[in-house]
Amino acid sequence: MPVLSTNTDYQPPKWQFNAHIQTIYPSLFRKIPINYKRERVELQDGDFLDLDWSFAGASRGKKLVIVTHGLEGDSTRHYVTGMIKKFNDNGYDGLGWNCRSCSGEMNRLPRFYHHGDVDDIRFVVNYAINTYNYEEVVLVGFSMGGSMTVRLLGQNPELLPTQVKFGLAVSVPLDLYTSVYELYKPGRRFYMKRFINKLGKKIKEKSTQHPQNNLVSYEGYEQIKNFEQFDSRYTAPMFGFKNAHDFYQQAAAKPFLKSIKVPTLVIQAINDPFLSPECLNLGDAENNPNVHLQLLKFGGHVGFMMRNSNETWVERRVIEFIKEHKA
Repeated sequence: MPVLSTNTDYQPPKWQFNAHIQTIYPSLFRKIPINYKRERVELQDGDFLDLDWSFAGASRGKKLVIVTHGLEGDSTRHYVTGMIKKFNDNGYDGLGWNCRSCSGEMNRLPRFYHHGDVDDIRFVVNYAINTYNYEEVVLVGFSMGGSMTVRLLGQNPELLPTQVKFGLAVSVPLDLYTSVYELYKPGRRFYMKRFINKLGKKIKEKSTQHPQNNLVSYEGYEQIKNFEQFDSRYTAPMFGFKNAHDFYQQAAAKPFLKSIKVPTLVIQAINDPFLSPECLNLGDAENNPNVHLQLLKFGGHVGFMMRNSNETWVERRVIEFIKEHKA
């Protein structure tokens, strides 16, 4: 039978009366301070990743949560620091890693990152376990980071270290193709415009950094108005996809749900302005007993703030989920 749980009790703060406020307010105003210790790791391809650590005790422990941020996010986003604080309070060390170009310093190579890019997150997981001997690891991903997390868990699951015990993916565009076009709808295009503007600033910096590389040329960027145009010009050729549509199909996380072997919770809000209806079911993974889908009526995109608390419903729920599924 399908592994499906639906929550109907969650209610956002009364003043967060629509999906846009539930999405935007925490992004702008929710602050969860974390005292990170940064570690820069050099990669074999000549690039680097910046890892931000927060420890539960005076020294490293044996349990770790690794949190992956969303598109154009970073380890300081409220949903990352909030999740790490919650795990710190429950005895886990925390690692918020930054995708290439997202740590506050531009990465060296022309390439960026994308929804289906699992090489870097796989490196981070293996590095943390092999270098610091963690015995229990929980993987948490939000939005694009949720796509990366799902793919890591389900793509070649035999390669997943045995130390990875649980997964959590929140506000995930499981069906990337249809989710892209959700942001073309009236009242939602401002989200896409914000992303295009932020990505444009990086392309401009990249074009200066690599002036002879046409893959990151800034010339004519002002003509790019949507994701399809951006991904056709940059993402697809940079990562070897035929075009934007090919990228959306191949980078989607949903096909990998059925192969996940560890207890994994997917949390989606029905009113999420970023998600299409195709993202609100497990598809052919409905019979995978390891994957649990929790649908909430409210929450927006990576919101889920609670009344009279600075914690989110997601942060409380994941700890419950882990306790429920520990042997």
